[in-house]
Amino acid sequence: IINNYLDGTQGGAVAKGSPGGMHFRDSGRKVDYVLAYHYRKRLARHLPAPGSAEPTHGAASSGLLSNGGTAKGSAELHPGEDGQHALQEPRGLPGVEVVELSPLDAMEEEKQLEREEYERNLVEAGLEIEKDPENKSQGLSFVRIHAPWQVLSREAELLKIKMPTKKMYEITEEGGILKKLNEIWCKLTEPLQPQVPRQENTNMKTLSYPFSREKIYLYNIKDKDTFFDNATRSRIVHEILKRTSTKARNSMGISTLIANNVYDAAYPLHDGEYEGQNDEMNERQLLYQEWARYGVFYKFQPIDLIRKYFGEKIGLYFAWLGLYTEFLIPSSVVGIIVFLYGCITIESDIPSKEMCDQHNAFTMCPLCDKFCDYWNLSSACATARASHLFDNPATVFFSIFMALWATMFLEQWKRLQMRLSYFWDLTGLEEEEHPRPEYETKLLQKKLKNKNLTTENSNEVSCNSIFSLILDCGEKEKLTWSDRMPGYAANLGLILFMIMLTCSAVFGVIIYRITSAAALSFSTNQSPRSNVRVTVTATAVIINLVVILILDEIYGAVAKWLTEIEVPKTEKTFEERLILKAFLLKFVNSYAPIFYVAFFKGRFVGRPGHYVYVFDGYRMEECAPGGCLMELCIQLSIIMLGKQLIQNNLFEIGIPKLKKLFRKLKDERTEPKEVDTNQSKDPQQWDLDYILEPFTGLTPEYMEMIIQFGFVTLFVASFPLAPLFALLNNIIEVRLDAKKFVTELRRPDTVREKDIGIWYNILSGIGKLSVIINAFVIAVTSDFIPRLVYQYAYSQNGTMHGFINHTLSYFNVSHLKAGTQPENSPFAQNVLFCRFKDYREPPWSPNQYELSKQYWAVLSARLAFVILFQNLVMFLSVLVDWMIPDIPKDISEQIKKEKSMLVDFFLKEEHEKLKLIESFITHDKHKHKSGTKGSRIRAASFQGYQLNRSRQSSFTSFSSQHTEV
Repeated sequence: IINNYLDGTQGGAVAKGSPGGMHFRDSGRKVDYVLAYHYRKRLARHLPAPGSAEPTHGAASSGLLSNGGTAKGSAELHPGEDGQHALQEPRGLPGVEVVELSPLDAMEEEKQLEREEYERNLVEAGLEIEKDPENKSQGLSFVRIHAPWQVLSREAELLKIKMPTKKMYEITEEGGILKKLNEIWCKLTEPLQPQVPRQENTNMKTLSYPFSREKIYLYNIKDKDTFFDNATRSRIVHEILKRTSTKARNSMGISTLIANNVYDAAYPLHDGEYEGQNDEMNERQLLYQEWARYGVFYKFQPIDLIRKYFGEKIGLYFAWLGLYTEFLIPSSVVGIIVFLYGCITIESDIPSKEMCDQHNAFTMCPLCDKFCDYWNLSSACATARASHLFDNPATVFFSIFMALWATMFLEQWKRLQMRLSYFWDLTGLEEEEHPRPEYETKLLQKKLKNKNLTTENSNEVSCNSIFSLILDCGEKEKLTWSDRMPGYAANLGLILFMIMLTCSAVFGVIIYRITSAAALSFSTNQSPRSNVRVTVTATAVIINLVVILILDEIYGAVAKWLTEIEVPKTEKTFEERLILKAFLLKFVNSYAPIFYVAFFKGRFVGRPGHYVYVFDGYRMEECAPGGCLMELCIQLSIIMLGKQLIQNNLFEIGIPKLKKLFRKLKDERTEPKEVDTNQSKDPQQWDLDYILEPFTGLTPEYMEMIIQFGFVTLFVASFPLAPLFALLNNIIEVRLDAKKFVTELRRPDTVREKDIGIWYNILSGIGKLSVIINAFVIAVTSDFIPRLVYQYAYSQNGTMHGFINHTLSYFNVSHLKAGTQPENSPFAQNVLFCRFKDYREPPWSPNQYELSKQYWAVLSARLAFVILFQNLVMFLSVLVDWMIPDIPKDISEQIKKEKSMLVDFFLKEEHEKLKLIESFITHDKHKHKSGTKGSRIRAASFQGYQLNRSRQSSFTSFSSQHTEV
C-alpha cells in the first residue's frame, strides 16, 4: 500500500463518506481504530503575486489516503536517505514571507511533526491510514486506521489469541434429576431470556487454539475480512498503537501522545447507531433493545453478546453484577421476614412495655447541665419500640445467615467464573505484561542520567529510536527501591494524612452534634427542646453524607495521582495499586461515621457528678435510652441510600451529560464558522463517537458495588433491610450501566481477563471482616447479651420482667457538682435519687458509683459471645467452602476432554497434510518421467518439511500450554 497526500480541493472521492461511516472512502477497508486531534494552521502574511489583486494561498491542506494515487501539486511521502519516509513541503510558492513563529504556533508545529512521525511509524508497522483534509484555519481532524490481514495474523500470533478451528465437539451434559431440573428451569425462564441470536446447537462447542500462521490450515477461515471480529481487530490495532513510539519528547505509545495533547482521543468505533429499525440489527442495536433499556429490567443479561462486543473484562463485570443482584433476592426476603418478626413481636416485648409504662415512674438524671430538667423514662417510649424492630433475637440469626450468604456468593462466583472461562476460551490464558510507557520513560531518563548524556549528544544514542533504546539497553536496568522511595514516602504520608482528614471530619460532626444539642437545650421554646435528639441526629447524618460524597471524589483523584508517582511497571500492577489505595481511602471515608456510632458513642460519657467534658463545658454525647442501635440504623440507612441515589445514580446520569455539553460548547466556541466543502452532510460514525464520553475503566463501577457489599454485610445486624434496598438499587444500576456503555461512552478497548482480579480478594476480606463486626455489634451495641444475662442469671422467674430497673443505676442528686443542678425545676424538691443507664453501685453502697458485679458479668458474656459467634460462623463458612467445589465437575471433565481432542485433532491434520504431500510427490513421479530435477526439488522440500516438523515442539509441550486442572 502506498500512502500519499491527496490535494484537498479534488473532492471527488473525498466528499462522499463511507456507507454507515464504518469503512474507508473506498467502501472496502474497515475502520478498525480512530485517532482524533485538533489542528491550528499558522497565520502567515502573504505578499501579493505580480499581476494579481488577491494574495495567493499556499497549497491546500491534504488528506492522507491509502489509494496509491497522487494529485498534482500535493505533498508526498518520499523515501528518505535513512530508509524512512520524509515529508517534503511544496516549494517555489511565490509571495510567501517567512515570519517568526509565536510560541503557540511553534507548539502546534511541534505537535504536527510528532503526529507525522507517529503516523509514518504506523505505516511502517503495516497499518493503513486515511486522513481528512484540513480545509479550515483550525478544527477537528480524524486519522482512520485499517489493519490488513498480514498485520492481523502477525499480531494475533504474537498475542496468542485463541481462534476457532475447524473441529467442533459435543458437550456432555449431566444426566438424571439435575438435567430434568435444568430443563424445567429453562422452560420457566424462557420469557426472561433476551431475544438475541444464539448458537443453533448449544450442545456443540468449537475447538479453539492460539493463532499460528504456520498452522493456518487448522482454522475455519471462510473469509479473511470477517475471521477476526471487530473487537479483536481493534484490540490488535490498540496493541500496535501502544508500542509505537516517536523520538520527540520521549513519546512512548499513544497514551503518552494523548497526555501531551498531540492527539485528543484514540478509540475503536461502535457498530453504527443504537437506535433505528433495520432489516438486520447490528450488535449495538441488539444490546440497546434487549439490555440497555429500563423496560427490559426483568430479563436476564445477554452476557455472551456483551463479551463479544465489549470484551471479556467488561463481560465478567456484568456477569458478576448479575450474580450479585440475583443473590440479593434471597437475602432481601430473609431480611424482610426478620423485620416483620420485629413488627409482630413489638407488642409482646416486655422491656419496651416497662419503659412505656408511666406507672413505673423512672426519674432520669438531666441530659445536660443547668438547663435540662429531670425527666421520665416513659417519654422515650417511641424510641424503645422502634429499637425493637432491629434489636431482637432474629437479628442474630440474620447475621449468621448473611455471613454464610457471603461465602456462598463467593463460591458460586468462582464456579460461574470458571464456567465462563471455559466457554469463552480463557482457560490457560497467560497475557504477556508489557511495560507501561510511563515506566519506560522513567527508565530511559534514569539511563540517560547515569550516562551523563547532555541534550546536544542525546540524539547520538546508538539505538535508532527511544523504543529500541529501551529494548536494547534497558533490559539489564530497572527501577530500584532507591528510585521509588520518594513515591513510596509520598504515598505513605498522604494516605495517613487523608485518613486523619476523614477522622477530623467525623470529629467535626461530633462537635456539631454536641454543641447543637446544647444550644437547642438552652432554647426557651418548648418545641426545639422536645425534639433535640431527632433534630441533631438527622442534620448530623446529612452533613456526614455530604462530607462523604465530597471526600470520595477527592480521594479518587488523589489515589490515581499517588499511583502514578509510584511508576508501576505494568498496567495490571498499576490497576491493582490504584484499586487498593482508592478502596482503603473510600472504605475509611464511608464507614468512619458508622464505626463511631456503633462502637464509640456513649462509651466515654462518664456518670452523673463525674461527666466527661469537651472544650470545658460540653458533655460528651450519649446514646438514646433505647440504645445506640436505632441511631446506627438511621446512620447506615441514610448514608447507604444517599450514596446510591446521589453518587451511583444522579452522578452517573448527570455528570457525563454535563461533560458532553461542556465539550460541545467548547468545540463550537473554539472552531471558526467556516464551511468544510469536503465534509459529508451526514455525520460519520467517528464524528458521533468522538462526542461521547471516553471510557475511564471499571474501577468506579466495581468500587460503588464493593462499598454497597460492605453496607449489606458489615452492619447487617443493625439494618436487616439493607439487602432489599441494595437489590432495588442494583435492578436500576444494571440497566443504568448498560445504557451508559451502549449510548454514553465511546467503545472501550477489549481486554481479555480470566477473572475479576484483586476485587475478589477485597470481597473475601469484607466477608471475613463482616463476621467480626457483626459479632461486636450484637455483643456491644445491642441489648441482646444484657437481656440474656438478666434472664438466665438475675431474673427471679426466668422472664424479662424487671430488666429495665436492673439496667438503671441510682444517683443521689445532692452529689451533683455545684452549678450543674437543673435551674427552675418544678419538682427538684421531690427528687432525692435519679436514675442513669449503667451497671454501678448505688450511693448507699460502701463502694458507691463503682462498677458493679453485673457489669463484669455482662462484659464477660459479651466477650464470650464474640469468640463463640466468630468461631461458629467461620467454621460454617469453611464448611460451605469445602462442600462446594471451585470448579464444576462437568467443566473440569470438559477441559480435560478438550485438551485430549485438541491433540488428536492436531495429529489428524498433520497426518492428512503428510498424506497429501506424499500423494503429490507420487503423482508427480508417475506423470512426469522427464521431470527428475523437479521431483528432486519437491523431495528435498518434503525432507525439509519433515526435519522442520521434527524440530517443532513435542506434543507434551503442546499440551502443557493449556491449563492444568
